[in-house]
Amino acid sequence: MRRGVLAVTAVAGAAALTRRALRRRIGRSPLWPLPALDTPVSGHSPRRRLRALIVSRTEPAEGVLRLVLESDELPAWAPGAHVDVTLPSGLVRQYSLCGDPAEAGRWTIAVRLVEDGRGGSREAHELLVEGAELELRPPRNRFELAPASSYVFVAGGIGITPVLPMLRAATAAGADWTLLYGGRSRASMPFLPELAAYGDRVTVCPEDETGRPDLTVLAGIRPGTLVYACGPEPLMRAVTEAAPDPSAVRLERFAPAAAAPARPFTVELRRSGRTVEVAADESTLTAVRRELPDTPYSCEQGFCGTCQHRVLAGEVEHRDELLTDGERADSMLLCVSRAASDRLALDL
Repeated sequence: MRRGVLAVTAVAGAAALTRRALRRRIGRSPLWPLPALDTPVSGHSPRRRLRALIVSRTEPAEGVLRLVLESDELPAWAPGAHVDVTLPSGLVRQYSLCGDPAEAGRWTIAVRLVEDGRGGSREAHELLVEGAELELRPPRNRFELAPASSYVFVAGGIGITPVLPMLRAATAAGADWTLLYGGRSRASMPFLPELAAYGDRVTVCPEDETGRPDLTVLAGIRPGTLVYACGPEPLMRAVTEAAPDPSAVRLERFAPAAAAPARPFTVELRRSGRTVEVAADESTLTAVRRELPDTPYSCEQGFCGTCQHRVLAGEVEHRDELLTDGERADSMLLCVSRAASDRLALDL
């Protein structure tokens, strides 16, 4: 009996040592051929999921939904930050935080209804009701407010959302600032009552009353002034062209910037042992999904990070508005980014 017990113990000990060795092997090389990895290395956001309750739903302008979210899980944030919101259908969309960073555990977002969009804004307007729970991811910020003695802010329509917290921060810091705020009409422009408190620092430009914002004022800004702009692409181009110092301009776009013409390339899916050809007129994601149809994605505009995957070889032409420089060193977003050379190898 004692000999049998010793044998079972020895087998169990050997199995435990084997499991530890395998875990170390996986850690050294995620491509080692196992059916699954403890921690997925691609196609999954490394950021944790958060849960928040919708405690208020209002409409600050025609076609605009404002949601106030509360939860003890919500981390601190800074002006310019945006969050990923998982809609009930599973779609992931990005919205700028437009509340007060000083309100711990309380976030505010605003959603413009886009009638001819891809369905995310309509779903938000129809299904995100007071009392519902939302899944989010922690904030990212590629539109941070840098210290300066003076600023010019330019916002178009719902582009006012990331700018609102910046105005509070600039005022608290004692900086000199002005805001040009354009929109189709006053009825469509959210947060006008909040902006009225700033007096003549804010110039409201409803297109049906005054035309588009007069950006010639940018030509006369003094050295050291930073320009922050958020809105549709035509406005972003106009701001960039009007500013005397392009290096002083910070932009937050509604959609990826127009890119240079693309060319075809080859993608090696190294983990699955396959190769796909990416045509000049299709995305890397589309080509990869022909071979691996379960490859996850959502926004298809380089904003949400759902299709982020590790790059094992080759140079990437990054076209996203999301990844940090560190992340771009070894990964890419398949929906918008492409190869800068003839071939890429991905961890897929």
